[in-house]
Amino acid sequence: MKAMVYRGPYKIRVEEKPDPKIEHPNDAIVRVELASICGSDLHLYHGMMPDTRIGHTFGHEFIGTIEQVGSSVQNVKIGDRVMVPFNIYCGSCFFCARGLFSNCHNVNANATAVGGIYGYSHTSGGYDGGQAERVRVPFADVGPSVIPEGITDENALLLTDAFSTGYFGAQLADIVEGDTAVVFGAGPVGLAAARSCWLMGAGRVIVVDYLDFRLEKAKTFAFAETVNFGQMGDIVRYLKRATDGLGADVAIDAVGAEADGHVMQHVTAAKLKMQGGSPVALNWAIDSVRKGGTVSVMGAYGPLFSAVKFGDAMNKGLTIRTNQAPVKRQWPRLWEHIRNGIIMPSDLITHRIPLDEIAEGYHLFSSKLDDCIKPVVTPA
Repeated sequence: MKAMVYRGPYKIRVEEKPDPKIEHPNDAIVRVELASICGSDLHLYHGMMPDTRIGHTFGHEFIGTIEQVGSSVQNVKIGDRVMVPFNIYCGSCFFCARGLFSNCHNVNANATAVGGIYGYSHTSGGYDGGQAERVRVPFADVGPSVIPEGITDENALLLTDAFSTGYFGAQLADIVEGDTAVVFGAGPVGLAAARSCWLMGAGRVIVVDYLDFRLEKAKTFAFAETVNFGQMGDIVRYLKRATDGLGADVAIDAVGAEADGHVMQHVTAAKLKMQGGSPVALNWAIDSVRKGGTVSVMGAYGPLFSAVKFGDAMNKGLTIRTNQAPVKRQWPRLWEHIRNGIIMPSDLITHRIPLDEIAEGYHLFSSKLDDCIKPVVTPA
C-alpha cells in the first residue's frame, strides 16, 4: 500500500509499505477513504516529540471501510463504513470503565499517562496511522463506529479528533451560563472549542491568535470576538481590561506545544529533545483568567518539562482541568447537533490533498500558507 512515511524533521515521503495484517483476533483492517493533517502531526513533523521513529506513518484522524476483521470482532463487519476515534483503547480496564478512553491502561507499554494514539510517536504506543491506504485498528469492537445516517463523510472525519477535542475542551472549562470564555489558538481545535463554548452556555467568547485569516474564521465559524496578540503590547493586560479588570471566567489553551514566539522551544525540542512544549499560551491562560476561574487544557504537550507558572495558578485559586479527549464519549451529542444544523464541523476544511501530494500539504499547513486551516487527505 501507499503510505506517508517519516524520514526526519520536515522530511516526509509517500512510499510503498506492507499492507497491515490482523495481529490479534479483535483487530480490523480499514481501507482509508479520508484522513487529515492535524496540528498535533506538526509536532512530529517538526521533530519536537520524543521517540518519533523513522519509517512511522502519521495520521490519527481517518474514516474508511472495514476490509478484514479478526475472529473475535462482533460489532463491525466487512463492508461497514466507520469513523475511528484517535484514541486506541481496550474498553474494559479501570480507566475505560470510567469513560477515560484516552488513559487506557492496556494499549501503551511506553507511558503511564496517555493511552494509545494512531500515528503518533512511540510515547503513544507506536501505532501506524491513517495517512495511508490502509490501517490496522486494534480493539475494533470498542473503537470504530459505523457512520450514522445524516452524517457526511467530512463531518465524520472532523469528529475523529479536531471538533470532538474542541468540544471536550469547552466541557472541561465547566462553563456557567453567562461566563466569559477566552480561547487561545484559532486552529481547528480552538475554533471548535470557541463554537462549543456557546453550546455550554457562555455569554461571551474571545479568541486569541496572531494570524488574521484564522481570526476571521473565528468570527464566521465561532461567532467570537477576536484579538491579534501580535498587535498587542501585553495580551494579558488587554484581556484584563476587556473583562472589567477581573479576567475571564474560563480560559482554554488550544495551542499546546507550539505557542508562537518561543524560539527556544524549537531549538530545545528539535535538537536536544529537552522540552515537551512552550508554556506561552498556558501561562497567558493562567494570567488572564480571574481568581477562582478555570483553565482548560487540551492543546497537545509532550511528556517532558514545561515551565508553567504553577505558583500563580495556586495563589489565584484556579481549577486546571486537562486531558486528551475521550473522543467517542462526545459523539452521540455531536451527531445530534449536526443533524439539527447547530454545528457543521466540515466548514473548518480549507484544503483537500491527494495522498501522493501530502508532503506539500504538510508544508502548506506548517507554514500557514494559502490560508490553510484544515487539510484533508484523500488516499484513493
